[in-house]
Order: sequence, then C-alpha cells, then structure tokens
Amino acid sequence: MIEILHNPRCSKSRAGLKYLEDKGIVPEIINYLDEPFTPDELTEILEKLGMRPLDVIRKGEEVYKTEFADKELSDEEWVLAMLEYPKLIERPIVINGDKAVIARPTELIDTIL
Repeated sequence: MIEILHNPRCSKSRAGLKYLEDKGIVPEIINYLDEPFTPDELTEILEKLGMRPLDVIRKGEEVYKTEFADKELSDEEWVLAMLEYPKLIERPIVINGDKAVIARPTELIDTIL
C-alpha cells in the first residue's frame, strides 16, 4: 500500500497526490496536520527516507524562523519539535513499504514504486 503524507493546502502535496492518481495508484492519504504521529512513527518515516530530522525541516516556515532558526537541537529534539509543529515537516512524503521519498519534484516518487 502506497501512503502519502499530505497537506491539502500545499500545491506540491496536491501535485504529488495527482501524480500517484495519474499512475492509477490510490494511496492511503495521511493528513499529518490532523493525524499526529507518535515519536516512533515519525522516527520510522525518517528511517525509510534515510534522512535525519533536520533534513526534512521546512526552514521557510514562520515557526522555524521564530522558534528554531538560531538553535542547535539533537535529532531527538527535532523529532519532538516536528511532533509539536507538524508544519515543519517537508511535504509530500510518499511511502512504499520500507522506502520513502520527499516528492519534490514529484517524479522522485518513481524511485520507490
């Protein structure tokens, strides 16, 4: 089952969902802003991405600029920050089994299909 961590207000996220649908794939849509992760779930997603927490932080978000831009946090602290402020998480993330990708550009989705 393909999953997409989706924010319907984000054009890149909508484009990722459309890309999947155009390929005939009906993914499980996870609206991560409304369905919060547990620390273990978020850590598992990061492992599937092969990335550290700071690698998936949206540094253009206002909350990053006001709360975190001048701080050095551990991976565990970044995970907690992303759980508290899910808008910090880059999107969309597409998951296929034990692999995941940040779908920017959307064609990166092909690398895990």
